[in-house]
Amino acid sequence: MRRLMLLRHAKSDWTAPAGRDHERPLSARGRESAPKMGAYMARHALVPDLVIASTATRVVETISLVLPAFDRPPKVVTDKRIYESEADELLGVIKGTPRTAHSLLLVGHNPGLAELASLLMASGDVEARQRLIEKFPTAALAVIDFALDDWAKLHPKAGRLDRFVVPRTLETATD
Repeated sequence: MRRLMLLRHAKSDWTAPAGRDHERPLSARGRESAPKMGAYMARHALVPDLVIASTATRVVETISLVLPAFDRPPKVVTDKRIYESEADELLGVIKGTPRTAHSLLLVGHNPGLAELASLLMASGDVEARQRLIEKFPTAALAVIDFALDDWAKLHPKAGRLDRFVVPRTLETATD
């Protein structure tokens, strides 16, 4: 079994001084929501064996705020292929994941993450799948499970959506 967790970076700051998109930092809201998502992940044993993340500043900052929630932070690898990638390229990155990593956290951007989730999901809660397809907001987390023994065997429509969590629901939830 393999578990893929897709985390979109937290809300970025569009008012930061003009510069390249790649260097855009998190906003105050993003700096609040990322640790909440990390706490949720830790509380629900959604701790990855490996993190593969975009090199963008807002992604690096998101990870730095999520990881402290874990007792033992996983290995983090940044990969420039994740920045502005489409689903097929992201799928290629995942297929190259070592077999020793049973759970993988991919941290990146939209529209690529939403497209990837849609490409991989074959089953799971219908309403959650529809919400994900309609909108994959910042700091949202999709957890997709696969009955596979190797990431290299990953293919479209092979997964079951276990859950789709958005920061707004964490603010109102009691768990």
